[in-house]
Amino acid sequence: MMEEEDPGLLSDISVDLSNLKRDIENLKLTTVLNGPYDRRNAIFSVHAGAGGVEACDWTGMLLRMYLRWMERKKFNAQLVDVLPGQEAGIKNATVIVNGDYAYGYLKAEAGVHRLVRISPFDANKRRHTSFASVDVIPEIEDAQVHIDEGDLKIDTFRSSGPGGQHMQKTSSAVRITHIPTGITVTCESDRSQFKNKERALTVLRSRLFRLQQQKKEEEIKKIRGEKVDIAWGSQIRSYVLEPYQLVKDLRTGIETSDVKSVLDGDIDIFIEGYLRK
Repeated sequence: MMEEEDPGLLSDISVDLSNLKRDIENLKLTTVLNGPYDRRNAIFSVHAGAGGVEACDWTGMLLRMYLRWMERKKFNAQLVDVLPGQEAGIKNATVIVNGDYAYGYLKAEAGVHRLVRISPFDANKRRHTSFASVDVIPEIEDAQVHIDEGDLKIDTFRSSGPGGQHMQKTSSAVRITHIPTGITVTCESDRSQFKNKERALTVLRSRLFRLQQQKKEEEIKKIRGEKVDIAWGSQIRSYVLEPYQLVKDLRTGIETSDVKSVLDGDIDIFIEGYLRK
């Protein structure tokens, strides 16, 4: 018998079949990712909702979850801007995600994420609900959005981020304000002021492109007589840590009780479920 001659052979075949099945599923998924920008890099950002320290802590947890997911997918994640919370967590952060289909995958995560737990910041151990929003836009090429240098206000300052004393002594961080729209982008991830400026312009260009698309969509809705939705996002997923443990995607109904794995970046079940739907 084959198994008697080589006991490990069947095990190897089983592993190969599992890997082949996974590759086929990934190939099927890429056929769904056929939008005009799906193969592009992504500009990913998280923002704390109302709720002070609770919301900031939750936003920090979300950022960690997505950075771990990006690492698993072998995407190159560049954290270009982060604003810490006053007591814990972060108020907002922006990441440039480089990799094939980065935008196609991450667009499934845009929306409001809700956390329910016993607050570690509440001396009375009461249950709190916190909200954070995720925003995802494709990286846009220079030719698609023209930026007039005269419309930009560019400030440089000393970085408060990682990098040691060198970053504290040089004004390497860059803040660019697009005067006509008021959009402001900050980048302090690199020791090079030039690189920070280029990355900030990359984010600004993508946000201006998204603003142009939103205006076109609103005009179409007005022509059709549809109500223009000006909400900052809609709730897409609920993460419950107390009194039970459950993560549920409200769009697909997919859920799991393995909250720890999800918060460690195991979120493919939700992303793929949404994209296939």
